[in-house]
Amino acid sequence: MACVSMDRASAADAPAKRPHVLLIMTDDMGWMDLHCQGNDVLRTPNIDRFAKQGVRFTHAYAAAPVCSPTRAALITGLAPARLHITQHGADTKQFWPEDRTIQPPPSDNTLPHERVTLAERLKAAGYATGFFGKWHLGEKEFYPDTQGFDVNVGGCNKGGPPTYFDPYRIPTLKDRKEGEYLSDRLADETIQWMGQQGDSPMFICLWTYNPHYPFEAPEALTANYNGKEGPGLKNPIYGGQIEATDVAVGRVLGALDEMGIADETLVIFTSDNGGWSGATDNRPLREGKGFLYEGGIRVPLMVRWPGVTEAGKEDDTPVISMDLTATILDATGVDLEEGETLDGETLRPLFGDGALERDALCWNYPHWSFHKENRPGAAIRVGDHKLIRRYDDGSLELFDVVADIAEKNDLAKAKPDLAKKLNARLQRWLEETDAGIPTPRKPVTGSGG
Repeated sequence: MACVSMDRASAADAPAKRPHVLLIMTDDMGWMDLHCQGNDVLRTPNIDRFAKQGVRFTHAYAAAPVCSPTRAALITGLAPARLHITQHGADTKQFWPEDRTIQPPPSDNTLPHERVTLAERLKAAGYATGFFGKWHLGEKEFYPDTQGFDVNVGGCNKGGPPTYFDPYRIPTLKDRKEGEYLSDRLADETIQWMGQQGDSPMFICLWTYNPHYPFEAPEALTANYNGKEGPGLKNPIYGGQIEATDVAVGRVLGALDEMGIADETLVIFTSDNGGWSGATDNRPLREGKGFLYEGGIRVPLMVRWPGVTEAGKEDDTPVISMDLTATILDATGVDLEEGETLDGETLRPLFGDGALERDALCWNYPHWSFHKENRPGAAIRVGDHKLIRRYDDGSLELFDVVADIAEKNDLAKAKPDLAKKLNARLQRWLEETDAGIPTPRKPVTGSGG
């Protein structure tokens, strides 16, 4: 039994006029990295305003605790486990502890052309398709402009920009004005492209590099956070990066208003994984990027779909990246081909009084992250509970992530029947998706290669 529903996207209730779609995804932005999420230190007025105009999901999850798998999942609607894209880049020995007792499975770090993307589906339906920002799903022959996008500005094989200031040294972004900031440039490019599309419906991906490493921000914004280090802020520069992201997002949202198309545009804002604990304060969530704890996979998510979503609504239904794919197809009236399936459900029922059909979400991260502080594992959430299975020793952890958002109280021993039940269901999902699983390996002294 699949943990995530495999329903086809439905166009039954789609508006007569197809909406434009603006899909904004930040890089490494944690669940607590916005003022509207409860961070009293950071200034994010534009995103805060946007959050009040639609639905804010308080239990939203990324498809993976690292970037590339989530990006592949969102652009295809398929779970990283099914895609076999489960690591952020090539998984080589630089990620592997020398004393490891298990060997991670192979992981693709390229989105193959055989996979059908959202851009390809929407382009075939008459949409103009534009990509702006971070891609990180393969070398040049797999860049966004080979995956259904009419234009690609900034998307390449890099996991982070060499620098946030022009000259950027990004192969798909020409230098323009020395010293200008990357988020401002991407906003400019997005706005300019939108203004050139005439009456065509548009699918716009603004996938910011911020607030990913390297940590650089305009001095004027960093100055807003000098001396404010403490709960909610580890570094003033990171605060500047968050605010710079907010400024850029605000400019693009403002352009929709100026163009008179805000009421015709479905806008989605989310992040590709949780914040890196070395850069941001994820509390009250446990850990961060690279972990299957909440800090690694719970992310901000807001959806504004004029005429469909209710302003100021909050929803605590557990949802995941692939649901956004299904929601976009639903909104645009683009159906799947016969026999095709998705690993997500349209969120449309939640915009009213309905509910989703599925009752579980699953993850597979059989790798060590770049920091090597995590343990490879898989996880499942059903209702209020989340189970994590560790691949190195088969141990289980069970948490009530509603009553215990910080995951301090492991219930595996107190509720063994529930742990067993969820573990069995997780196993069925791993088998159904043909997920990559680590293999045993005896410790080796020396190079660890």
